[in-house]
Amino acid sequence: MKTKSLTFLLLMAGIILFSSCNKEKKIKEMEAKFSTFMDSFLVKYKPLYTQGNEAYFKAAVTGKDEDFKLMEELQIKTSKLFSNKEDFAKLEEFKKSGLIKDPSLARQLEVMYNSFKMYQIDEKKIEAMIKLSTEIEQKFNTYRAVVNGDSLSDNDIEEILRTETNSEKLKQTWLAHKNIGPVVADDILKLVKMRNEAAKELGFKNFHEMSLKLREQDPEEVLKLFDELDKLTADVFAKEKQAIDTYYATRYKIKTEELMPWHYQNRYFQEAPNLYPVDLDKYFKDKNLEELTSNYYNGIGLEISDMLKNSDLYEKPGKNQHAFCIDINNEGDVRVLCNIKSNSYWMNTMLHEYGHAVYDKYIDLNLPFVLRDPAHTFTTEAIAQLFGKMASNPQWLMDNTGIDSTEKAKIAEDCYKTTRLEMLVFSRWSQVMYRFEKSLYENPDQDLNKLWWDLVEKYQLMKRPANRNAPDWATKIHIATSPCYYHNYLLGELLSSQLYYYIVKNIIKSDDYRNQSFTGKPEIGQYLLEKVFKPGAMYPWNEMIEKATGEKLTAKYYAEQWMK
Repeated sequence: MKTKSLTFLLLMAGIILFSSCNKEKKIKEMEAKFSTFMDSFLVKYKPLYTQGNEAYFKAAVTGKDEDFKLMEELQIKTSKLFSNKEDFAKLEEFKKSGLIKDPSLARQLEVMYNSFKMYQIDEKKIEAMIKLSTEIEQKFNTYRAVVNGDSLSDNDIEEILRTETNSEKLKQTWLAHKNIGPVVADDILKLVKMRNEAAKELGFKNFHEMSLKLREQDPEEVLKLFDELDKLTADVFAKEKQAIDTYYATRYKIKTEELMPWHYQNRYFQEAPNLYPVDLDKYFKDKNLEELTSNYYNGIGLEISDMLKNSDLYEKPGKNQHAFCIDINNEGDVRVLCNIKSNSYWMNTMLHEYGHAVYDKYIDLNLPFVLRDPAHTFTTEAIAQLFGKMASNPQWLMDNTGIDSTEKAKIAEDCYKTTRLEMLVFSRWSQVMYRFEKSLYENPDQDLNKLWWDLVEKYQLMKRPANRNAPDWATKIHIATSPCYYHNYLLGELLSSQLYYYIVKNIIKSDDYRNQSFTGKPEIGQYLLEKVFKPGAMYPWNEMIEKATGEKLTAKYYAEQWMK
């Protein structure tokens, strides 16, 4: 009996060993097939990726028809790679096999599958969406508001809204900007319905749901987070809004109940008013913003001189009036587009955009090509926001613009209150954008003009103009060209606070969470490079955050920093 049992055990061990060896063989074979697939894909994809980004950047700079046409053609060519049904079938096979075990290969498969999934609809429909999106973007880029015969850029509009005190002039300027709405609204709505149709073909309820899920976000979790942030900020904002309205009523010599959207110093009330007596613009008057940006980043060990040379930073006719950063080739050619003026807004924007840029530049080039991206859109926003806020940080101003300690002490409290107010105002504005887009894609046939102002009144406590029925929602370019993206700005703010607190406590080992500029501290750049930038998209975003800070994304540091 004993001998028989031993024989049986040896037989079973042999079977298990054979089975194990056979499985290992299958894993190696499948991983080899996937590696071959990726090599074949990248031969086609990498040149198109670079050419497409170069064309996008050029079109944004020139606004020329031929440049937008080339951009459109390259986007269509790229989309056809991802809409290839045979390649997607192979990806499904790899995914269903469960045999891609190597962490790097498994992550590439996950990223590739999600990227392909979004394009598994008729190529003609994809082409039509790209064409329409390009047309809309060009209309935004080349539109200039006209007031009393003068053609005004967005910079001009913002300057008038920020400095003018005559209510009638403010109204005319605000309305002139909103005239882009009727120009693009029908096309945007058409595009929304096309996107929804595509999403439903792929098994999703609508494009909004699809966008979040295929970018590794759970729509229910995002909504819960926005609900939590609503509760966190609603009462605090309502109290501050009373102070804001009192300030503006005094400024314009009107009653608070007479305040209208054009009185809030920017186009959407997405930025904080100059409620506290600190003029940040004066610290940047006649300053070289390129030099300030370069010196700061170089001082924390993140060299940006090469990226400054490749960027386009000043206003031009027909040029995109906003700002963005783009990684042209995932191999080090990172560029920024700005429209610099010597003021605090553009100092913030330069620090912000080069926050994106250093993230892109310092992603490990040894990573596979498709993983040379930030862990998520909002993780790169977090870095940009972390550094952008330095433009209103008194310690940063002293360390970088040369104000003395007396001036720093004089403006310190007002600077903090201003930045805190910015966080509140932007948080409430983000609620409008997120909930509008969610509802837009859930029911594009509803009264969108009413929906927009209902949300503005609820979350921003700003009164709609009497009897106004115009597509003001369509004037926000992100809704057309960066759909279902805006919520990532607010998620970025949560991570920005989380990183800030971690750096202060663990990298520079301080308990002063108010007066840190990070100036001249290369250990901070090294921490970000190693823990945030280099990993790229190797890990899902919350795994990267936990590795970098010791915990998953949380709102507690945002609350600690700004809601007290």
